[in-house]
Amino acid sequence: IKKMSLFKNQYSYVQEELKNLPEFDDLPKGKLKNFTSKISYALSLGLKEKEIFFFGLMQWASILFAYLLWVQMLAWIPQPVWDQVSECDGEWCSWRIDIPLMLWGLLCIFLAAFPIGIFSSAMGTAHFLHKNGEESTVVKCLTAAFSNAFATWNFHFVDGYITVMQILERLPSENDNRSAITRAADEALYYIWKIGIAGVLPSLVLGNSVIESGKNSIQFVKANFLEVAKLRAAYSLLCWIVGILGYVGGMVVIFLMGDKIYALSGGLAIPKIYNFMVFPIAIAVSVVMIFLRPIYILTICDLYSDFLKDNNKKASLPANPSNGRKAFILFIIVCFVVAIVAGFREEIGLLDLLSSLS
Repeated sequence: IKKMSLFKNQYSYVQEELKNLPEFDDLPKGKLKNFTSKISYALSLGLKEKEIFFFGLMQWASILFAYLLWVQMLAWIPQPVWDQVSECDGEWCSWRIDIPLMLWGLLCIFLAAFPIGIFSSAMGTAHFLHKNGEESTVVKCLTAAFSNAFATWNFHFVDGYITVMQILERLPSENDNRSAITRAADEALYYIWKIGIAGVLPSLVLGNSVIESGKNSIQFVKANFLEVAKLRAAYSLLCWIVGILGYVGGMVVIFLMGDKIYALSGGLAIPKIYNFMVFPIAIAVSVVMIFLRPIYILTICDLYSDFLKDNNKKASLPANPSNGRKAFILFIIVCFVVAIVAGFREEIGLLDLLSSLS
């Protein structure tokens, strides 16, 4: 709940509007057939418009880059600091390194959200071009995506942050003292959020603002609740399966590392472990971002097209990529600043600051 309240003013109305729907009392269970039955349209479009899976590949690369960027800070923290934290008992023992890692993680999510948002919008654009009987090309898709770049970036940063925090909360932890009821409530709130924003992306693709897209999503979900809930439940089930397999893969990697998981001090070599973990994470994320997510996005956009048609509305794509120029410039500036911080971390005193955490 705390993680979502950070963005309450702009986004919480989606949850507030939908959480009391009577349909949530009898949510459909996640069944693979609810997802696989939708593969036909998505795969046929993907095979016809091959740029869709290219966009998925670019999203995978963006997430992988963000993870590797975050792991860099682990290596900047001296081993004595890691050893001291591991020997400390108490819930707040690790706060000294948690804070800089959290801030660095937010920056990584912020950076990854830009390309992920652009390429997600490009996927949706391919669908709407196909529905309008127009040729879909990489240039056309990116033109529409950049036309609403700031709103898309904004939304994917928020959704990315919420998603990452939820994944972290699901991981086993000795300091997690939440009751089963609290865990279930957190999952329910997250699930409501994911269902509630189902129509945000296709609305953003069509050039609407974040707030307007949120309102459009509420109307869309209310009108297509069963279909959206079934699709989301099946997609979530598949992501859970991939996530669990990825977690098992991580345990296998740690086992195969043997004594390499230990530093010369005898403590756990945290940076090295997380560097090796990139392999199972990369495989798991590739399945989701290159295969499952494109199918989900194309299917949601298809449902949204039917929703617009039922309400006598036309799906008009924006075509003014200059609107995204400022967003792209900001992205380049932030990348440049991050590169300066990473490249001159010793000169600017960052390493000394991290060393003083012990």
